[in-house]
Amino acid sequence: MLTALDHVNLRTPDLDLMIDWYETHLGLKRGKRPETPITGVWLYLNDVAVVHLVLDESPLPREATSLEHFAFRATGMTAFAEKLIAAGVPFEKSEVPGTNITQFNLTDPMGNHLHVDFRDSDS
Repeated sequence: MLTALDHVNLRTPDLDLMIDWYETHLGLKRGKRPETPITGVWLYLNDVAVVHLVLDESPLPREATSLEHFAFRATGMTAFAEKLIAAGVPFEKSEVPGTNITQFNLTDPMGNHLHVDFRDSDS
């Protein structure tokens, strides 16, 4: 039986750019990663390594993939919006019909779509 989504693994030719984006705008923190021959970084949300970044300098194919997005649940919607605006990070804010969820849709520097979800009580 599945209990939770563990992490997403993203390839990038620019680890520093991706690390900076996820740390600065989403508040993830670089943390412990097993020593492997593959260069990469694990970014943590609390005590879980939710984003794994892998250095891959080969050209990334631009064909469509089945991964459309990944998402985080969050609190502090007003502060989050202010942080994105101050940093000039583009986003689209939308209400999910029939729910109490507000989504902030973002694109990371590699073009990956993600959203950050807030419950109405978090505004």
